[in-house]
Amino acid sequence: MSTQVLICDDSALARKQMAKALPIDWDVSVTFAADGHEALQKVRAGAADILFLDLNMPTLDGYAVLQAIKEEDLPVLTVVVSGDVQPQARTRVLELGAMDFIKKPTAAATLAQLVQKYGLYRPGEANRTHEEKPGSTSTTQDASGDGDLHDYLQETANLAMGQAAGLLARLLNVFIKLPVPKVNKIARSELSMALSAAISKTTHSAVCQGFIGSGIAGEALLLFTDSSYADMAKLLNYQSDESTSSSVEVEVLMDMSSILFGAFLKCMSDQMGLQLALGHPTVLGRQLQTARLVQHHKQNQEQLLAIEIHYGAEGYSINCDLMVLFTEDSLPKLTELLHRSKE
Repeated sequence: MSTQVLICDDSALARKQMAKALPIDWDVSVTFAADGHEALQKVRAGAADILFLDLNMPTLDGYAVLQAIKEEDLPVLTVVVSGDVQPQARTRVLELGAMDFIKKPTAAATLAQLVQKYGLYRPGEANRTHEEKPGSTSTTQDASGDGDLHDYLQETANLAMGQAAGLLARLLNVFIKLPVPKVNKIARSELSMALSAAISKTTHSAVCQGFIGSGIAGEALLLFTDSSYADMAKLLNYQSDESTSSSVEVEVLMDMSSILFGAFLKCMSDQMGLQLALGHPTVLGRQLQTARLVQHHKQNQEQLLAIEIHYGAEGYSINCDLMVLFTEDSLPKLTELLHRSKE
């Protein structure tokens, strides 16, 4: 009897990659879920023996799915597959009943060892390849191999976001709350409106850093709420008084941006197979309204491809928005990389 495998991820690209990583001689039927609600429906209907579950999803994330499985005592083995590599993330999902935790992107050898470890698979036991179970709109979509630039960049950003959060979590010894990355096309002149922080009446401080290489160009922009300074300085072990507070704020800004820019851009470029040259980080301003911090973009109507991520530290007043902006001239190269990823 085939093992029923359910792959739950909001990214069609990630679902397809996960399915391809399954052992070719594992006797399974595979279905997909695009969000936590769909996954729970299928688990409750008895359509899954093992669930491969993403964490960062809209509406109902992986933590909530694990909580529901635990509370309802649903008969499914769950393996979390996530780009969130924070030690606290692994601890939390295991406490919620996950069988194991593996990071994205998943290597076929790692996955084979894991399912073999739990007695779910024996190499060479089956004589046929795994096949997708019909009757799921998600399955039909994934089987076609269709994907788009939005999905490609969102999944790339998701992994890069997790790497940056993992580094920050270890440095500050906190849990970093992660969202689903937003990917949109916007005009430079509309940048302030596109930022989530723009809806807030509080002031912000910002740092930017340019990047270029292999047909790709753009800049990374990081905005901190000014209420974040005290907690950031405390966690970074900075000591300040009235005479040094201004310089300490700048140091905190530069340290935090260096961590997030460096980890995010490196992971993103590694996934794309690119070498990016980075400019020097520049403080755009401190304790200003968001519109003023990005006013140098106001007169330019160029279309940008923007990735936006909001980071928050659990238990602390630390909130920042990271926005990675690709120039219009970068689109042909990004499209090329998309097609390459589907080969």
